[in-house]
Amino acid sequence: MSVLLFGERLIDKKKISKKQLQKALERQRLHGGRLGENMVALGFIDDHELNDFFKSAPAVPKKVEETGLDFSFIIDLISKHALNMGEFSIPEIAARTKLTLGVVDEAIDRLRHDQLVEVKGASQLSKLSYRLSLTEAGIKRASSLLEVSRYAGPAPVTFDDYRSMVEIQTIKSIFVNPESIRDAFSNLVVNERFLETIGPAVSSGKAIFLYGPSGNGKTTIAETIGRILPGHIYMPYAVLTEGEIIMIYDKASHVAVEPQYSADSVDQRWVLVERPVVMVGGEMTLKSLDLDFNPISKFYEAPLQMKANNGLFIVDDFGRQQVDPQNFLNRWIVPLERRTDFLSFHTGMKIEIPFDQLVVFSTNLEPHTLVDDAFLRRIRYKISIDHPDLSEYKEIFQRVCNSNGVAFNEDVFNHLIENYYHQRNVKLSSCHCRDLIEHIIDSSRYHGLKPELTKQTVSAAWDSYFVEM
Repeated sequence: MSVLLFGERLIDKKKISKKQLQKALERQRLHGGRLGENMVALGFIDDHELNDFFKSAPAVPKKVEETGLDFSFIIDLISKHALNMGEFSIPEIAARTKLTLGVVDEAIDRLRHDQLVEVKGASQLSKLSYRLSLTEAGIKRASSLLEVSRYAGPAPVTFDDYRSMVEIQTIKSIFVNPESIRDAFSNLVVNERFLETIGPAVSSGKAIFLYGPSGNGKTTIAETIGRILPGHIYMPYAVLTEGEIIMIYDKASHVAVEPQYSADSVDQRWVLVERPVVMVGGEMTLKSLDLDFNPISKFYEAPLQMKANNGLFIVDDFGRQQVDPQNFLNRWIVPLERRTDFLSFHTGMKIEIPFDQLVVFSTNLEPHTLVDDAFLRRIRYKISIDHPDLSEYKEIFQRVCNSNGVAFNEDVFNHLIENYYHQRNVKLSSCHCRDLIEHIIDSSRYHGLKPELTKQTVSAAWDSYFVEM
């Protein structure tokens, strides 16, 4: 979220005045830091109020106009649901569309008035107990609607509401401290210099470039960053813009969590999820960064970066994608710098979407062979993940042994280092520890033996793992 937009929203909520915003902006120019931090320092707002601002839940739309959707759109969506359901009740339609009972009731009244829906029966006098179905005219109309768009899911939110929520939940609002960083990486063997670098990088919300030889934990580090991201966010099932529906919520990318508030206090068109972590590898193409239009269902699926908003986007094995690295980077120079992206509908119409995510590039290729200096300048943090030294390698090896129930043997470990790594001039790599122990376990299981760390089992594992000329 831009500082001015952030400030204007606080003014709208009557948290600060315009004069206070100007003073906070002046202090920010002098001292740096985030605008919110400067407001707290000046005493205009306290930490609790600032945190509450970034945890706003979408309000329940009790009237049709509060949904932001045209009444005709709601009626059409309910008609398509009704066609799929056969018989239905108002609460059942409300559960499917995620709209309130009042909004659905109003739409059903219109459909009944137009003789598109009829009452089939009722268990009580209450309208909520009515069993309803489409009339022949209603079935014909709903069928024709499916030819225009087969979308029959939860009611979408407006694009303006989506953009506002992304701004409120911005990745730049997260706060991590040395304790949370140290705790998150406690299961990995990393040095103090790395911890002192990765902490500010995550807290900044800006792009990170992890580079170094393969097999030394870059992907694991990137995934660990995802577990650091604090708080939950609201993600819409779908968004409506320019008359087109874009599905965003994806169970493969988003992890739903238990709601913090009761169902009647939050707009059910939004799902409370963990901050998303979207990872792509060599399979990624430029097409996956564009809207995906299904010509049969006639609605869109959001691209990966839209699903990653307010969270983490990991580009693993960067440089090995099915697209030239320079073309990919040219595609993302503007989003990384301006935190906004442009997408095109199949009709050619373009829309501007928020690009609010922590992007982590991970590669075992030399950065200067992939990108030019202009792009590297846009990546605030470049962090080298090198081979472990002997003490780090030993600690990793011991941890792997312990986690797999294999007794660590100092003499055998020294034998491995002297007679294999040193004599054969092989560099230590973090992944070797796991892979060698797994070889020993696999062989032991095959022979019905307890896995042990011996010179013989290490030798067999080495010969099976490494290709030596």
